[in-house]
Amino acid sequence: MAKAIRINKTGGPEVMEYVDVEVGEPGQGEVRIRHGAVGLNFIDCYFRSGLYPQPLPGGLGQEAAGTIEAVGPGVTDFKVGDRVAYAGRPNGAYAEERVMPADILVKLPDSISFDTAAAMMLQGMTVQYLLRQTYQVKAGDTILFHAAAGGIGLIACQWARALGANLIGTVSSDEKAALAKQHGAAHVINYKTENFVERVKEITGGKGVPVVYDSIGKDTFTGSLDCLRPRGMMVSFGNASGPVAPFGASELASRGSLFLTRPSLGNYISTREELNATAGDLFAMVESKQISIEINQRYALKDVGQAHADLEGRRTTGSTILVP
Repeated sequence: MAKAIRINKTGGPEVMEYVDVEVGEPGQGEVRIRHGAVGLNFIDCYFRSGLYPQPLPGGLGQEAAGTIEAVGPGVTDFKVGDRVAYAGRPNGAYAEERVMPADILVKLPDSISFDTAAAMMLQGMTVQYLLRQTYQVKAGDTILFHAAAGGIGLIACQWARALGANLIGTVSSDEKAALAKQHGAAHVINYKTENFVERVKEITGGKGVPVVYDSIGKDTFTGSLDCLRPRGMMVSFGNASGPVAPFGASELASRGSLFLTRPSLGNYISTREELNATAGDLFAMVESKQISIEINQRYALKDVGQAHADLEGRRTTGSTILVP
């Protein structure tokens, strides 16, 4: 038996239960992993609350790192003892051990710890596809990135700086502003005390930015559109404040023939080649020390309810891990 988090219904943090589970042996194409560390991400809150549906009862968590303890039939890329990491569905990373498909795993370089890997796989690969694939950020670009002091945001600040781009980050406090600046943001806007649309226009001399990365959703969506220059790209990749309300396509035309995309990591790592390339790019940035992963919160797995409450209450910065 192993400990894991399970939910039987959707709701607040209190619906998560710390229980004993039978892990079993891996089947065709599967492996059994003992987790060294588990990542916490906002998407976990969406599944817990019911915003993103899943069959119940079920598990939560899409990111972890650990050691392979058993290999099922048909698995040729991994062996017992391999250090691995992953990010993506199926849910169930909130566990000491689990059986899962081998095809979403990547081998972890010896230079990267389980804690670091669990804190960066989903967030780091998200930044990789946002800045290198969805819109190819280049030297000299000035871009807008909301929630710049969060786990994804701090990685984006550093990656943008490495690319020679000027990242404008929004945050909710002066402390978070200092953190984003420290990690490479060229400009930081405290949206509690400043109008971010006006500040972006001021910073860009009225031109606007070529791309906005928005994981906040409802509260920032319209303002984000207003920050774009003609033919700019709105990248809506999260709903931290709630889903974006329905709107007409004319909203994009009236602001200068804007582009809108709603990407997700799964569509950028759907093949083994894409997964290895995306993870490999992230590993290279971390190993070269161009990106440092900030683990600013650690919780025992059994205390995941408090972790969710702190994440949703905007009381966290950087990355958060759960310790099995």
